[in-house]
Order: sequence, then structure tokens, then C-alpha cells
Amino acid sequence: MTKTLNYYNQCAEAYNETTLNIEFDSKREMLLKYLRPSAHILDLGCGSGRDSKAFLQKGYQVTAVDGSKELCQIASKNIGQDVICQLFNELDAVNEFDGVWACASLLHLPNNELKETLKRVETALKNDGYFYASFKYGDFEGEREGRYFNDFTEVSFNTLLKEFPNLELQEAEVTTDVIPGRENVSWLNVVMKKIA
Repeated sequence: MTKTLNYYNQCAEAYNETTLNIEFDSKREMLLKYLRPSAHILDLGCGSGRDSKAFLQKGYQVTAVDGSKELCQIASKNIGQDVICQLFNELDAVNEFDGVWACASLLHLPNNELKETLKRVETALKNDGYFYASFKYGDFEGEREGRYFNDFTEVSFNTLLKEFPNLELQEAEVTTDVIPGRENVSWLNVVMKKIA
């Protein structure tokens, strides 16, 4: 994880420029359609703050978190509120959030750390809360382009989710990368509901 964090700290400005203004409404809608107006959303691994900013503009309450100090500073400016600098394994909220948004963030965790984080997300969600996550599509796990990646398919994600009976899969969608020049990269987008 340290190498991945170093990557984001060193490339924070470039990452911000690449991701901040991407049109992402349709993906955000995968989560928002389940939430009431003014719901409290945890943006877990908020990056540039692009999605937090959009949620705030729509009237949602947002807690934004990222593990990269450099990205936290940039995101705080982008969204106009403090971003919490915290690693996934430091999440300790209990029944606090109506929704959790983890866009292209949990994909940097090896399986054992991912399972620990999913437990923490489940605990942080209110009952009947919703949880969006996205992963690069495939079966690769390891280092790529200076970062750690853990890819999933519908089958491998369903297998993982069997260990979390209180997280019920609502939908899964495979989409194409929205960054120009990366049309050959596919993503698995999943939405889960925490059932009591």
C-alpha cells in the first residue's frame, strides 16, 4: 500500500487534472437513486474530490476521506470542506452513513485487506444503507504501473461477497473507462445494500 500511496502523493496534481472534470453522472446515479435527498455519503478514497463535489452540489451531506496527504489538500480546495486523511483500515465509524461511495479506490487492496475494509464499510453503513464500489475488470492481482491492483469479474466478486451475508448485491454493471485514450479498459461497478 505504501508504494501506491507514494504514487498518488507524487502524481497528485496530474491525477487531479486528469480526473476532476470527467463526466461521471451516470455512475454516481447508480448509488444516488437509492438514497433520500440530503443523505450522508462517505466518499472513501475521494481522490481529487470530483464526486464529493457533485454530491455536495446536489444537497447531500458528504464525509470525504483519502489516504494521500497531497490529494487530501487538493480535494479540500476542490470541494470547499476538509477532507480526512485516513487509510481504509482506520475507518471506525458505526452506523453512520446512508451511502458509501468507493470509486476506483478499494481496487488497490490485496484480498485480505479488502475483506477487512469491507467489514469496516459494513459497520459504518446504517441498516438499509447502500455501498457503491468499482474495480478494473479482469482476474489480475499485483503491481501494475507503480500501483497495486486487484481486479474483479462478476463471478469473482460474487465469490468474495459470499463472506459478507449482510451485504446484498443489488446490481453489477461492466462499463468502459471514461478517460480519453483508455477505451479498451473495462470496469466492474457494483452496488450493495446492507441488510439487517
